[in-house]
Amino acid sequence: MNRTAAITAAALALALAATLTACSSSDSDSKPAAKAPAYKITHQDKSGNQRRVTVEVKTGKSLRAVFDDVAAKLTAPAGYFVEINCATGGAAKADNRLANGRKAVGNVGAASTGLGDGKTDYEAQQGATCPA
Repeated sequence: MNRTAAITAAALALALAATLTACSSSDSDSKPAAKAPAYKITHQDKSGNQRRVTVEVKTGKSLRAVFDDVAAKLTAPAGYFVEINCATGGAAKADNRLANGRKAVGNVGAASTGLGDGKTDYEAQQGATCPA
């Protein structure tokens, strides 16, 4: 194969790969976002490189949707640490934690959370529920 034919073949292969990549999608792309149930932000730090956000819910259902909704509204450069608690069942010295999450916004947020810029991390507490 001569040099011109090799360059043409390489260009066609790259174009084909780019087309296939651009057309691909994952299951998460086609699913609608879950609607968050009602929640209340009871504490939110307004400054600093690390900011705590405390959220109360009345039910333990759809906690990921609550986290995603809260995280979408956190846009100032910082590392956010989100606590989701049940509005009932806690005590003065201990809350009723249902889930924790983190979000990194900007380089400061990435350094504060250990996540990449714009990335989130979420973890529900196993077996945690809101009292009836």
